[in-house]
Amino acid sequence: MVLPFAGVNNVSSQPMQSKTIRAQLLSDMREGAYASCSRLPRESVLAEMLGISRTQLRDILASLEREGFITRRHGVGTVINRHVLNVRTRMDIEVEFLDMIRQSGHEAAVASVRANTCAADAHVAHQLGIPQGTPVLRVDRLCTAGGIPAIYCEDFIEVSRIQGEYTLQDLQQPIFHFLQQFCGVSPYLDLTDLRPVAADEQVAQILQVPPGAPLLFMDEVDFDIEGIPVFCSREYFADGIFRHTVLRKKL
Repeated sequence: MVLPFAGVNNVSSQPMQSKTIRAQLLSDMREGAYASCSRLPRESVLAEMLGISRTQLRDILASLEREGFITRRHGVGTVINRHVLNVRTRMDIEVEFLDMIRQSGHEAAVASVRANTCAADAHVAHQLGIPQGTPVLRVDRLCTAGGIPAIYCEDFIEVSRIQGEYTLQDLQQPIFHFLQQFCGVSPYLDLTDLRPVAADEQVAQILQVPPGAPLLFMDEVDFDIEGIPVFCSREYFADGIFRHTVLRKKL
């Protein structure tokens, strides 16, 4: 099967509500109610303002602290780390491509999507833990920043995981949405090999750069909570569009 190129309120579940409130807090710290504050309000006050329990709030604050946006200090409170908030693109945080482009200050768009069923090559088979030649769905996606090709991605999913019929429109969404809706899986973590590469003829044509141009290459495998690989991805980032930052805590 080949598909051609083509150009929260009232949240019902607590996980989705927590995700929405987490995004709200990040926005408020960057440019909203807490943009000029050095600390967040006390937990009891903040939980009441947000209409959630203190337990739920603590889970949200714990996730923000793990990612360095805040630091909770006994006797001091919840300190806002503006030097971390001001970073546009974090390599250590999983962000969907379009959000990454927007965070970098550009207008984001999916320029093209192509999908076909093919046989897993040796590398994909090794990453997914399947026999070479196993049918996989390959999805090629090109995202632009302000109309300029920015990210080219090739995703691979074992065909036997896919449940039900899907359309090209379904593949326009981020691959994580497709995995949840049509495979019933949610990636829990990924292991990614990062390295610079020179654009070959095919990738150079797609990203509209000269052959041999420097690119950031990410070779990614995503696993579910049981440690089973659910998909793998080859991602190419054009030079000069993103500034990638990694936060590393000292243990």
